[in-house]
Amino acid sequence: MDILPAIDLKDGQAVRLTKGLMQSAKIYSSEPWIEAKSFEDMGSSWLHLVDLNGAFAGEPKNLEQIKKIRKNCNLKLELGGGIRDEDTIKRYIDLGIDRVILGSIALKNPDFVKKMCQKYRIIVGIDAIDGFVAVEGWAEKSQMRATDLAKQFANAGVEAIICTDVGKDGMLSGVNVDFTLEIARASSLDTIASGGVKGIDDISKLLATNEVSGVIVGKAFYEGKIDLKKAFQLTSK
Repeated sequence: MDILPAIDLKDGQAVRLTKGLMQSAKIYSSEPWIEAKSFEDMGSSWLHLVDLNGAFAGEPKNLEQIKKIRKNCNLKLELGGGIRDEDTIKRYIDLGIDRVILGSIALKNPDFVKKMCQKYRIIVGIDAIDGFVAVEGWAEKSQMRATDLAKQFANAGVEAIICTDVGKDGMLSGVNVDFTLEIARASSLDTIASGGVKGIDDISKLLATNEVSGVIVGKAFYEGKIDLKKAFQLTSK
């Protein structure tokens, strides 16, 4: 199981939100590339990047910081936030992003996502509020159940699904293991848990399922709740 440290970018800075609310942003670093390098030094293989401004604007908004991160670390990078068309996907791939996360567009135009999977390494991001898919930077709740959306991509060539329980995101209240397993079983795809991780116990719980391929760790690290070096050792056994 991979642990993916997260850097959420807002106005060029590394921040964390609570329940996806932009006004809740807490700044952790004005030089996100330094954070990225530190994750590499701790033993990470991947970095999870989100362009928060882009998620709301529907277009890239933190390109300069993304370029800096790519230039200054050797981590594999996955990136999401406001990616709505092939030109943006290609732009990020050309910058050295390893795989691209498609979120809102996966609900609105699943055929587009399936088409992109034939050309690029694509992850589908399914963010849920009370079990229903949230879109547009989590500002809207759709009528589609998260598990039903996951099923649509079962044989589409999607590399993985990231599933986020929005109600837990940034709350340090514990990861939603049951929701993660529902998505994994509905899609039969590699599934990455996101939202609510509060400590090493969450990593152990997900590992014990033998059904979860990764977990994203954000606020728990920034608030000193989890020792990532120990977490990496746990998942590499």
